[in-house]
Amino acid sequence: MVEIRRALLFVNAHKEAAPLLAEAIKGELASLGIACDFYPFEGLNVPAGDPLPFPSTEERPLLKDRRDADLAFSLGGDGTVLLAARTIAHLGIPIFPINIGTLGFIAVVHPNEWRMTFQDWRRGTAGISRRLMLEVAVEREGKTLIHASSLNDAVISASGIAKIIRLEVHCDSMNLGHYRSDGLIVATPTGSTAYSVAAGGPILDPEMEALIINPICPFTLSNRPMVVPATETVIVEVEAEQRSGVLLTLDGQVTEKLEVGDRVLIRKAPYEARIIASGRKGFYNALQTKLNWSPGSPHA
Repeated sequence: MVEIRRALLFVNAHKEAAPLLAEAIKGELASLGIACDFYPFEGLNVPAGDPLPFPSTEERPLLKDRRDADLAFSLGGDGTVLLAARTIAHLGIPIFPINIGTLGFIAVVHPNEWRMTFQDWRRGTAGISRRLMLEVAVEREGKTLIHASSLNDAVISASGIAKIIRLEVHCDSMNLGHYRSDGLIVATPTGSTAYSVAAGGPILDPEMEALIINPICPFTLSNRPMVVPATETVIVEVEAEQRSGVLLTLDGQVTEKLEVGDRVLIRKAPYEARIIASGRKGFYNALQTKLNWSPGSPHA
């Protein structure tokens, strides 16, 4: 049996059923002698320099001190998993994603099935999906201003009414040139089904080792989405003569204002998000449902 001594519960308070389910999980864990810490939240949009949008009261221990946790439950949707991954993936804590709401690509465990899946995990029979994460740094005048991470994507876009921004983009082994567009998405395979696919990017298998570089509505039609090896570092420089403010957004939840001359370095993080019972089968089932693909016939 997998030994679990302490668990964390990321609870999306916007989901009506989440608090009740959290209490049920807490009771189940207590009966097994497993300690439990709650981390409820209501808002997901936080500055990039503040990765913990949780109240740090005396009653609620600081998450950075919970390195002894063996498991983290995510009660919400895919957005809750993204927040949990950014917060604890570097600690190597696996995430147990329970989906409360619409069908998700990452959170695939149904609330009625969590006990069975949890027992499978304790017995060592539940699969674990290892997902590439991004490490993102912002450099300004030679100094690192922000150092953060994301599971889905890093997006550089206009923050004002004038949409088009100017960016210079290059990787370790190639110069992609100057982009005039509404922005740029650098996505992981997990994030390939999020903003990137809506902007015309490809869908990748979630456990691939690759990065998607996808311009948003480029002024030049020859600027097309690219898939590059995860060993590449993508470097984006904010050029002069911007007609709008420029904004960096991570996972659609974390934001940071950029200035002319800033350099954004995006690379594969040295750690992965470990997500329980969220393998290829659940991903492709969700993909089939969301894209309304007709199931294939074995006799076709």
